[in-house]
Amino acid sequence: MDIHGFLTAHHLPSSYADTAQKWFTPLCERLIKHQKGAKKPFILGINGCQGSGKSTLTNFIETFLETEHDLRVVSLSIDDFYLDKASRNALAIKVHPLLRTRGVPGTHDIPLALETFAKLTNGEPTRLPRFDKASDNPFPVGNWPLISETPDVIILEGWCVGVPPQAKSALRTPVNALEENEDSLCTWRTFVNGELQDQYQTLFEKIDYRVMLAAPSFDCVYQWRLEQEHKLARATKNQADGIMSDEEVARFIQHYQRLTEHALATLPDKCNTVFHLDEQRTISQQDLK
Repeated sequence: MDIHGFLTAHHLPSSYADTAQKWFTPLCERLIKHQKGAKKPFILGINGCQGSGKSTLTNFIETFLETEHDLRVVSLSIDDFYLDKASRNALAIKVHPLLRTRGVPGTHDIPLALETFAKLTNGEPTRLPRFDKASDNPFPVGNWPLISETPDVIILEGWCVGVPPQAKSALRTPVNALEENEDSLCTWRTFVNGELQDQYQTLFEKIDYRVMLAAPSFDCVYQWRLEQEHKLARATKNQADGIMSDEEVARFIQHYQRLTEHALATLPDKCNTVFHLDEQRTISQQDLK
């Protein structure tokens, strides 16, 4: 694998090469051992809060497995299955106004995700959904990549990938001002938890190997997510409707707080590999199972 070419293509610092050699290359070798002999595509799930580095890790694994082991790899993000604005607006009217904002369980097209995984597993020609965060709508279907061959490995990454639902009793107490002021009757978070308990678990049960990039706490998410938004703004030259101000980002991440904190508390025990991050997103520790 041309690590320097990878760093250049993804605008990464040279220090990422050391991180990859120490942590991510050994991870890839573990994945190869698990994948060998599989009679169906091997499904890898990657969890991490916003800005933790999930997409970059996914790109590294995909590049490594393709170049070093000649495997066919398909990468998907849970974000690519977001419902369009119209569908979320309908949910906002029918269930709760907070569902207008993409992110939480209930704002994804999980039947489409299950259909996509089924087609990939069966070796059928498959369009890979792609979501345009700048416009806050999916890209046109004709622009979705077409996969014609059965992949050896499928990667699903996302902030809520693998997260279990909460106990109903845990929903009663608000975790932030958003929940306290805009979901005082607990309608929104009850709906979200119910969705997570249903078809999301059906999707997550397909995962063969689970990886988590574990933040030290939710406090880091605002700064990390802010960096993502500024990067998106530079890439689109602030021309897109979906670009958020710093204040909007602060409110936006409150939608994710409950389940992100729940994931940090419960998911490490369910993962095969956990990379513990510090506030600078440097890996400080690895847990293996």
